[in-house]
Amino acid sequence: MMAGMTMRLGPVLCLGVVALLAACSASRPKPVDIPPVAVLQEARTAWTAQIGKVNFPLSVAARDDRIALANSDGTVAMLHAKTGKDIWRLTLPKTIVSAGVGSDGQQVALVTRDNQLVVMQDAKVQWRQTLPAQSFTPPLVAGQRVFVLTADRSVLAFDGATGQKLWTQQRPGEPLVLKQAGVLTAFKNTLLVGLSGRLAGLDPSTGVIVWESAIATPRGTNDMERLVDLVGPPDRMGDVVCARAFQAQIGCVDAQKGQGMWTRPSVGDRGLSGNANILVAPLANGVVQAWRREDGERVWETERLKYRLLSAPLVTPKGIVIADSGGYVYLLSLADGSLLNRLKIDGEELAAAPVAASATYVLVSREGRVTGLNLP
Repeated sequence: MMAGMTMRLGPVLCLGVVALLAACSASRPKPVDIPPVAVLQEARTAWTAQIGKVNFPLSVAARDDRIALANSDGTVAMLHAKTGKDIWRLTLPKTIVSAGVGSDGQQVALVTRDNQLVVMQDAKVQWRQTLPAQSFTPPLVAGQRVFVLTADRSVLAFDGATGQKLWTQQRPGEPLVLKQAGVLTAFKNTLLVGLSGRLAGLDPSTGVIVWESAIATPRGTNDMERLVDLVGPPDRMGDVVCARAFQAQIGCVDAQKGQGMWTRPSVGDRGLSGNANILVAPLANGVVQAWRREDGERVWETERLKYRLLSAPLVTPKGIVIADSGGYVYLLSLADGSLLNRLKIDGEELAAAPVAASATYVLVSREGRVTGLNLP
């Protein structure tokens, strides 16, 4: 699984890949069978679409009623969130995607395995740029610029219209990096970037680091133990941005002040989601936990999905959407994590965290099945 892979950084990016979670899953106890679930919250499939197999760290970009996504072989699609119909679709020839997609609803950006940043609009390639290193984090398209976080922990900014490089910022980090999407998002007029175990606020016009706040600090006697990269997706509510450090901690930062609010130990590798009151994330062993957003105090935890390989969650007003590696999607109660519904959508795990687009919740499987869910 891609979430359990690392690579070592050097003068060039060496392909020393270690399947951490594959080894963990081999010794994982068998999950307890779940009996038929009494449906306490209805979930309806509004539509389905097909994008093709996804074998990279996909992020689905949702803006208003538009959804942008891609498959591994370079097919890029903009879908209508209410119907799942194509707004446009483009296949990039001889392309293998390594990170994507980012979109502002008009432009769509991705990174290929040969380190090409490709920016498209209306089914046409606008421009390309060669990056200095690989990237596994979807580009961010915002403010008429395109921002990229590469695996050597460099942040680059490009003019959205021309592709001209505007600036580069690099912060040295630990020698291992996750082959997994990191944190790259916007907060008001600040660019938020995960640099090792720290959330950094950058000036998007210059790349200057304005503030940094530690979610986790590297510790241990070897490079593997010291790996604490922030993993996506993060969660924002108002001025508070929360994120997970790989297999270490979760924490929240006041992004307006650039000050850390709290951190808590949390051994997991998936991103998190929340609302104004709680923050939810699964542990590596399938236990799902909720913390109080304001101070990090534990609200509840549930072992109902223990030992299942879980996706990142999505907190909605009707419940928490989360999926397992067998193609089942669960709806958990916001109050205590109890099961409200369970449905089968595919035979494989999700390729991306569930996302909200208008009133539809979008899920994409590794097989490329795109499902739009409604929670009436």
